[in-house]
Amino acid sequence: MPDHVHMLIAIPPKYAVSQVIGYIKGKSAIYLARVYGERKRNFVGQHFWARGYFVSTVGRDEATIREYIKNQEQEDQRLEQLNLWS
Repeated sequence: MPDHVHMLIAIPPKYAVSQVIGYIKGKSAIYLARVYGERKRNFVGQHFWARGYFVSTVGRDEATIREYIKNQEQEDQRLEQLNLWS
């Protein structure tokens, strides 16, 4: 998605959710800054990710959530097209 990311990940109970999310956001921001930014600069103080995040548990609905994530872009495009006629 152009402005947000959906992920379905399994986190072992020994890790805090905030620790895993912080790791993912930190490492991906560093990688993207190195690949797409000026390689000579230190990227301290720049922000790639928003401060917050949303987390929910998945039980029996995992297949439904996987399908939602898989089809989210097409669904957003469909809703956008409908809004053009409003």
